[in-house]
Amino acid sequence: MRAKRPYCLKRPKLRQSWNKHNLYNLSRAEPPNITSRTFFQQKWSAKSTARAYHGETVKEKHWQRMFRRRLRSVIPMDHNQLARSDGYEQAEGRGSGLEPHPDNKPRPFPKTPYMNMTFAPLERRLDTAIFRAMFASSTRQARQFVVHGDVKVNGKKMIYPGYLLNPGDMFQVEPERVMFATGASKDARERRAGRKARQKSQNSATRSQDSLPSASDPAPTTEEPPPTVAAEEPSSDDTKETLQSLLSQARTLLTTPSSASNLSGKRKQDLRAFQRLLKRTLARSAGQSIFPRQNTTLTDSLDAQLQELTQKLNLNPAPLPDEKVDPRDLGPETLTPENSSLLRKALTEARENPIDVTKPYATPWRPRPYMSAFAFIPRYLEVHHRICSAVYLRHPVARPGLAEVPTPFGNDVNALSFNWYLRRR
Repeated sequence: MRAKRPYCLKRPKLRQSWNKHNLYNLSRAEPPNITSRTFFQQKWSAKSTARAYHGETVKEKHWQRMFRRRLRSVIPMDHNQLARSDGYEQAEGRGSGLEPHPDNKPRPFPKTPYMNMTFAPLERRLDTAIFRAMFASSTRQARQFVVHGDVKVNGKKMIYPGYLLNPGDMFQVEPERVMFATGASKDARERRAGRKARQKSQNSATRSQDSLPSASDPAPTTEEPPPTVAAEEPSSDDTKETLQSLLSQARTLLTTPSSASNLSGKRKQDLRAFQRLLKRTLARSAGQSIFPRQNTTLTDSLDAQLQELTQKLNLNPAPLPDEKVDPRDLGPETLTPENSSLLRKALTEARENPIDVTKPYATPWRPRPYMSAFAFIPRYLEVHHRICSAVYLRHPVARPGLAEVPTPFGNDVNALSFNWYLRRR
């Protein structure tokens, strides 16, 4: 079967995606030509165009069952007017002399775009809400996250993309998946470095596995112990390399599908606990490093980190403005206040956004291209991007001048689509 082209440029269809081709189609989208078409043809073409964007992964029969005639809307009212009167003057007639001054007349509200709420039931779907919260670059990718078990609803894993959210539901996505979906992709150099790092970890894991004693080895015989000889204590570098090889071996056992499928749940828990223990031990054993990422003896305060790093690099603090110092005493290793602030910023960036070639996205993390054109959050969602979670506050509604369902189509296209499905009910 021929593969479908979701981002065709010859006959463009708008999609829920951040793809650059979709952005190009969105920039040149025009209202459909309805001058030489019958009313049936107008409704069908409008429905086809709108359904390519709203719920492209939802089957037509499923959407027809979800369609509702009732369109949610609200009408704002002037609280000052409600507080001043209870409406009795409206019953006295126009000749009572109670006509308000032209300057005091209430301003007319703009029209409410009710027809833009046609596809509001689809906004309750979990995959659509993940895309609206900017946790995925498209609804197809959001659907993949849900199916793969990377999404939780109210603290429980949810694997059904069509789950309908209720007001107050909170959904979470794995942060690594969100950073992969919204981050820039790697270039050729970064992909090559990632392959080398993975190959190195696999080789070290293989060597560590070969060094472990097997069950078929003969039992040690009870012989007279040889005379004790003062053995050399292993250096800190050797200990660190051994711990790193053990950590990579445990990670390989957990990530390899063939190995993970043969492990029991209790064994996986033990391996994860072993990984955490090795990480803590590695952090304690890295006391000789001058880099803050590899040294846990550095305190959390950036000032303390800066002071300790200055001592390790044998840097002298810059003299005060009022202090008289011989210029010959100032060496090239003096740290000026400007360099100190730059070093503090570098420490902060290295701690919050480090370089890691093993990640599937470009590091340091940066947003993917053409993302700013789609960066908006609907009113019915409350999103916390630091923990990659969001709350579905309420169902979207229409109000004067605004419909809370994001749509690239005008009121005419949505009205024709509503009439098409209204005829089907």
